[in-house]
Amino acid sequence: MPHSAPAPAPTSRTSRTSPVTAAYARLTEVLPMVSVTELAPTDPLPTGEGWVSAAGLAAAGAELDAFLAWDEAQILRDYGRQGRPDVVAAFGLHRYSWYACLLFTVPWFLQRRVPRFPARHVAFQREQSRLAVRGETFSCLPGDPASAEPGARVVPDEEALRAELRTAFAEHIEPVLGGFGPRMRRRGRALWGMATDEVVEGIWYVAELLGPDEQERCRRELELLLPGATRPYVGAAGFRELTGPGGESLSTRDRASCCMFYTVAPDNTCASCPRTCEADRITKLTAALTS
Repeated sequence: MPHSAPAPAPTSRTSRTSPVTAAYARLTEVLPMVSVTELAPTDPLPTGEGWVSAAGLAAAGAELDAFLAWDEAQILRDYGRQGRPDVVAAFGLHRYSWYACLLFTVPWFLQRRVPRFPARHVAFQREQSRLAVRGETFSCLPGDPASAEPGARVVPDEEALRAELRTAFAEHIEPVLGGFGPRMRRRGRALWGMATDEVVEGIWYVAELLGPDEQERCRRELELLLPGATRPYVGAAGFRELTGPGGESLSTRDRASCCMFYTVAPDNTCASCPRTCEADRITKLTAALTS
Protein backbone atom coordinates (compact mmCIF):
# COMPACT_ATOMS: atom_id res chain seq x y z
CA MET A 1 0.00 0.00 0.00
CA PRO A 2 1.54 3.35 -0.91
CA HIS A 3 2.66 4.98 2.31
CA SER A 4 1.16 8.41 1.78
CA ALA A 5 -2.18 9.84 2.70
CA PRO A 6 -5.33 9.91 0.54
CA ALA A 7 -6.53 13.28 -0.72
CA PRO A 8 -10.08 14.19 0.25
CA ALA A 9 -11.11 17.82 0.69
CA PRO A 10 -11.12 19.04 4.31
CA THR A 11 -14.13 20.53 6.01
CA SER A 12 -13.64 23.48 8.36
CA ARG A 13 -14.71 23.25 11.99
CA THR A 14 -14.38 25.59 14.94
CA SER A 15 -11.61 24.59 17.34
CA ARG A 16 -10.37 25.83 20.65
CA THR A 17 -6.71 26.85 20.87
CA SER A 18 -3.99 25.15 22.87
CA PRO A 19 -0.18 25.04 23.03
CA VAL A 20 -0.18 22.63 20.05
CA THR A 21 -2.68 24.49 17.85
CA ALA A 22 0.03 26.21 15.80
CA ALA A 23 1.59 22.84 14.94
CA TYR A 24 -1.71 21.48 13.66
CA ALA A 25 -2.30 24.66 11.67
CA ARG A 26 1.09 24.22 10.02
CA LEU A 27 0.23 20.60 9.25
CA THR A 28 -2.95 21.70 7.47
CA GLU A 29 -1.01 24.41 5.65
CA VAL A 30 1.37 21.92 4.02
CA LEU A 31 -1.15 19.06 3.84
CA PRO A 32 -4.53 20.74 3.33
CA MET A 33 -6.45 17.47 3.27
CA VAL A 34 -5.76 16.98 7.00
CA SER A 35 -7.43 18.95 9.77
CA VAL A 36 -7.37 18.61 13.56
CA THR A 37 -10.18 19.96 15.73
CA GLU A 38 -9.25 20.51 19.36
CA LEU A 39 -12.23 20.15 21.68
CA ALA A 40 -12.67 21.41 25.21
CA PRO A 41 -12.19 18.69 27.88
CA THR A 42 -15.95 18.46 28.45
CA ASP A 43 -16.97 18.47 24.78
CA PRO A 44 -18.22 15.16 23.36
CA LEU A 45 -16.40 13.60 20.46
CA PRO A 46 -18.25 13.92 17.13
CA THR A 47 -20.37 10.98 16.03
CA GLY A 48 -22.23 10.04 12.86
CA GLU A 49 -21.37 11.28 9.35
CA GLY A 50 -18.45 8.86 9.07
CA TRP A 51 -16.84 9.58 12.44
CA VAL A 52 -15.35 6.70 14.39
CA SER A 53 -13.78 6.86 17.83
CA ALA A 54 -10.39 5.34 18.55
CA ALA A 55 -11.94 3.69 21.59
CA GLY A 56 -14.59 2.17 19.32
CA LEU A 57 -11.90 0.70 17.06
CA ALA A 58 -10.17 -0.69 20.13
CA ALA A 59 -13.41 -2.32 21.30
CA ALA A 60 -13.41 -4.41 18.08
CA GLY A 61 -17.18 -4.27 17.70
CA ALA A 62 -19.60 -2.51 15.37
CA GLU A 63 -17.43 0.58 14.87
CA LEU A 64 -14.51 -1.53 13.71
CA ASP A 65 -16.80 -3.61 11.49
CA ALA A 66 -18.06 -0.46 9.74
CA PHE A 67 -14.57 0.98 9.48
CA LEU A 68 -13.19 -2.14 7.79
CA ALA A 69 -16.19 -2.46 5.47
CA TRP A 70 -14.91 0.72 3.78
CA ASP A 71 -11.49 -0.88 3.19
CA GLU A 72 -13.05 -4.09 1.93
CA ALA A 73 -15.13 -2.16 -0.62
CA GLN A 74 -12.19 0.02 -1.64
CA ILE A 75 -9.94 -2.98 -2.34
CA LEU A 76 -12.61 -4.60 -4.51
CA ARG A 77 -13.31 -1.34 -6.36
CA ASP A 78 -9.69 -0.34 -6.99
CA TYR A 79 -8.05 -3.73 -7.55
CA GLY A 80 -10.89 -5.92 -8.79
CA ARG A 81 -10.39 -8.61 -6.19
CA GLN A 82 -11.54 -9.45 -2.69
CA GLY A 83 -9.03 -8.64 0.00
CA ARG A 84 -8.24 -11.30 2.55
CA PRO A 85 -9.77 -10.40 5.93
CA ASP A 86 -6.33 -9.98 7.50
CA VAL A 87 -5.23 -7.73 4.63
CA VAL A 88 -8.39 -5.60 4.94
CA ALA A 89 -7.64 -5.17 8.64
CA ALA A 90 -4.01 -4.27 7.93
CA PHE A 91 -5.11 -1.60 5.44
CA GLY A 92 -7.61 -0.23 7.96
CA LEU A 93 -5.02 -0.01 10.72
CA HIS A 94 -2.62 1.84 8.43
CA ARG A 95 -5.33 4.28 7.40
CA TYR A 96 -6.05 5.13 11.01
CA SER A 97 -2.61 5.05 12.59
CA TRP A 98 -0.87 7.10 9.86
CA TYR A 99 -3.02 10.07 10.89
CA ALA A 100 -3.04 9.30 14.61
CA CYS A 101 0.76 9.42 14.71
CA LEU A 102 0.73 12.99 13.42
CA LEU A 103 -1.21 14.13 16.49
CA PHE A 104 1.93 13.43 18.49
CA THR A 105 4.87 13.74 16.11
CA VAL A 106 3.96 17.05 14.45
CA PRO A 107 3.84 19.11 17.70
CA TRP A 108 7.02 17.37 18.85
CA PHE A 109 8.87 18.09 15.61
CA LEU A 110 7.66 21.67 15.12
CA GLN A 111 7.21 22.95 18.68
CA ARG A 112 8.97 20.55 21.03
CA ARG A 113 5.65 19.78 22.71
CA VAL A 114 4.09 16.34 23.17
CA PRO A 115 0.34 16.11 23.89
CA ARG A 116 -1.39 13.20 25.56
CA PHE A 117 -4.44 11.81 23.78
CA PRO A 118 -5.67 8.46 25.12
CA ALA A 119 -7.80 6.49 22.68
CA ARG A 120 -10.99 7.60 24.41
CA HIS A 121 -10.14 11.23 23.52
CA VAL A 122 -9.74 10.86 19.74
CA ALA A 123 -12.20 10.53 16.85
CA PHE A 124 -11.45 10.16 13.15
CA GLN A 125 -13.39 10.96 9.98
CA ARG A 126 -11.55 8.93 7.40
CA GLU A 127 -13.15 10.20 4.17
CA GLN A 128 -12.33 13.82 5.01
CA SER A 129 -9.03 13.14 6.87
CA ARG A 130 -10.33 14.92 9.96
CA LEU A 131 -9.35 14.27 13.55
CA ALA A 132 -11.05 15.54 16.69
CA VAL A 133 -9.19 15.43 19.98
CA ARG A 134 -9.67 16.27 23.65
CA GLY A 135 -6.38 17.09 25.30
CA GLU A 136 -5.62 18.28 28.80
CA THR A 137 -1.89 17.73 29.28
CA PHE A 138 1.31 18.03 27.30
CA SER A 139 5.05 17.80 27.89
CA CYS A 140 7.56 20.49 27.01
CA LEU A 141 11.14 21.59 27.68
CA PRO A 142 12.41 24.08 30.27
CA GLY A 143 12.18 27.61 28.96
CA ASP A 144 9.25 26.87 26.67
CA PRO A 145 6.83 29.83 26.87
CA ALA A 146 4.01 27.30 27.26
CA SER A 147 5.55 25.74 30.38
CA ALA A 148 3.32 27.92 32.57
CA GLU A 149 0.15 26.83 30.78
CA PRO A 150 -2.38 24.62 32.58
CA GLY A 151 -1.60 20.98 31.92
CA ALA A 152 2.08 21.55 31.11
CA ARG A 153 4.55 18.93 32.27
CA VAL A 154 8.13 20.17 32.02
CA VAL A 155 10.76 17.51 31.31
CA PRO A 156 14.49 18.12 31.71
CA ASP A 157 15.89 17.62 28.22
CA GLU A 158 15.42 16.43 24.65
CA GLU A 159 15.85 12.76 25.46
CA ALA A 160 13.20 12.99 28.15
CA LEU A 161 10.89 14.63 25.61
CA ARG A 162 11.57 11.83 23.14
CA ALA A 163 10.64 9.34 25.86
CA GLU A 164 7.42 11.28 26.41
CA LEU A 165 6.60 11.00 22.72
CA ARG A 166 7.23 7.26 22.66
CA THR A 167 5.07 6.83 25.77
CA ALA A 168 2.25 9.11 24.60
CA PHE A 169 1.78 7.37 21.27
CA ALA A 170 2.12 3.92 22.82
CA GLU A 171 -0.58 4.82 25.34
CA HIS A 172 -2.87 5.85 22.49
CA ILE A 173 -2.22 3.08 19.99
CA GLU A 174 -1.87 0.01 22.25
CA PRO A 175 -5.63 -0.53 22.73
CA VAL A 176 -6.21 0.14 19.03
CA LEU A 177 -3.67 -2.52 18.13
CA GLY A 178 -5.53 -4.83 20.47
CA GLY A 179 -8.73 -4.26 18.52
CA PHE A 180 -7.21 -4.81 15.09
CA GLY A 181 -4.73 -7.55 16.02
CA PRO A 182 -6.98 -10.64 15.99
CA ARG A 183 -8.45 -9.66 12.61
CA MET A 184 -4.97 -9.16 11.20
CA ARG A 185 -3.80 -12.48 12.65
CA ARG A 186 -0.90 -10.58 14.18
CA ARG A 187 0.09 -9.75 17.70
CA GLY A 188 2.96 -8.46 19.78
CA ARG A 189 6.07 -7.64 17.82
CA ALA A 190 4.35 -7.71 14.41
CA LEU A 191 1.76 -5.13 15.48
CA TRP A 192 4.34 -2.88 17.10
CA GLY A 193 6.44 -3.13 13.95
CA MET A 194 3.55 -1.57 12.05
CA ALA A 195 3.19 1.14 14.70
CA THR A 196 6.91 1.89 14.47
CA ASP A 197 6.70 2.31 10.71
CA GLU A 198 3.77 4.71 11.03
CA VAL A 199 5.64 6.88 13.54
CA VAL A 200 8.55 7.24 11.12
CA GLU A 201 6.75 7.49 7.80
CA GLY A 202 4.01 9.92 8.81
CA ILE A 203 6.27 12.72 10.04
CA TRP A 204 8.87 11.91 7.36
CA TYR A 205 6.21 12.55 4.71
CA VAL A 206 5.19 15.84 6.36
CA ALA A 207 8.83 16.94 6.70
CA GLU A 208 9.32 16.40 2.96
CA LEU A 209 6.52 18.90 2.37
CA LEU A 210 8.14 21.35 4.79
CA GLY A 211 11.30 21.47 2.68
CA PRO A 212 14.74 19.83 2.24
CA ASP A 213 16.25 21.31 5.40
CA GLU A 214 13.36 20.12 7.52
CA GLN A 215 13.46 16.69 5.91
CA GLU A 216 17.11 16.28 6.82
CA ARG A 217 16.44 17.50 10.36
CA CYS A 218 13.54 15.06 10.60
CA ARG A 219 15.77 12.16 9.65
CA ARG A 220 18.23 13.08 12.40
CA GLU A 221 15.43 13.51 14.91
CA LEU A 222 13.86 10.16 14.05
CA GLU A 223 17.17 8.36 14.38
CA LEU A 224 17.39 9.75 17.93
CA LEU A 225 13.74 8.98 18.66
CA LEU A 226 14.00 5.36 17.51
CA PRO A 227 17.61 4.21 17.86
CA GLY A 228 16.53 0.61 18.47
CA ALA A 229 15.73 -1.19 21.73
CA THR A 230 12.98 1.30 22.62
CA ARG A 231 10.24 -1.15 23.51
CA PRO A 232 7.47 -1.66 22.66
CA TYR A 233 8.64 -0.19 19.34
CA VAL A 234 10.45 -2.54 17.00
CA GLY A 235 13.86 -1.71 15.58
CA ALA A 236 15.36 1.63 14.66
CA ALA A 237 14.20 4.41 12.33
CA GLY A 238 15.96 2.40 9.63
CA PHE A 239 17.30 5.09 7.30
CA ARG A 240 20.24 4.24 5.06
CA GLU A 241 21.81 5.14 1.73
CA LEU A 242 22.11 2.96 -1.37
CA THR A 243 24.14 3.57 -4.51
CA GLY A 244 22.27 3.82 -7.79
CA PRO A 245 23.49 2.53 -11.17
CA GLY A 246 25.07 5.89 -11.97
CA GLY A 247 26.77 6.21 -8.60
CA GLU A 248 24.02 8.45 -7.25
CA SER A 249 22.99 8.26 -3.59
CA LEU A 250 19.52 6.82 -2.96
CA SER A 251 17.92 7.43 0.42
CA THR A 252 15.76 4.64 1.78
CA ARG A 253 14.70 3.03 5.02
CA ASP A 254 14.08 -0.51 6.15
CA ARG A 255 10.50 -1.03 7.25
CA ALA A 256 9.90 -3.15 10.31
CA SER A 257 6.73 -4.65 8.83
CA CYS A 258 4.97 -5.52 5.58
CA CYS A 259 1.69 -3.72 4.85
CA MET A 260 0.45 -6.65 2.71
CA PHE A 261 -0.14 -4.44 -0.33
CA TYR A 262 1.52 -7.10 -2.51
CA THR A 263 -1.51 -9.33 -1.97
CA VAL A 264 -3.71 -6.99 -4.08
CA ALA A 265 -1.04 -5.51 -6.39
CA PRO A 266 1.86 -7.99 -6.70
CA ASP A 267 3.81 -5.76 -9.10
CA ASN A 268 3.60 -2.65 -6.94
CA THR A 269 5.44 -3.42 -3.73
CA CYS A 270 6.97 -0.69 -1.58
CA ALA A 271 10.65 0.13 -2.09
CA SER A 272 11.20 -0.10 1.68
CA CYS A 273 9.27 -3.36 2.16
CA PRO A 274 11.19 -6.19 3.85
CA ARG A 275 9.98 -8.40 0.97
CA THR A 276 11.75 -6.22 -1.64
CA CYS A 277 15.24 -7.40 -2.54
CA GLU A 278 18.11 -4.91 -2.75
CA ALA A 279 18.28 -4.90 -6.56
CA ASP A 280 14.55 -4.24 -6.91
CA ARG A 281 14.78 -1.55 -4.26
CA ILE A 282 17.49 0.26 -6.22
CA THR A 283 15.42 -0.02 -9.41
CA LYS A 284 12.33 1.43 -7.73
CA LEU A 285 14.25 4.26 -6.05
CA THR A 286 16.08 5.15 -9.26
CA ALA A 287 12.80 5.27 -11.20
CA ALA A 288 11.27 7.52 -8.53
CA LEU A 289 14.30 9.80 -8.60
CA THR A 290 14.18 10.27 -12.37
CA SER A 291 10.40 10.51 -12.75
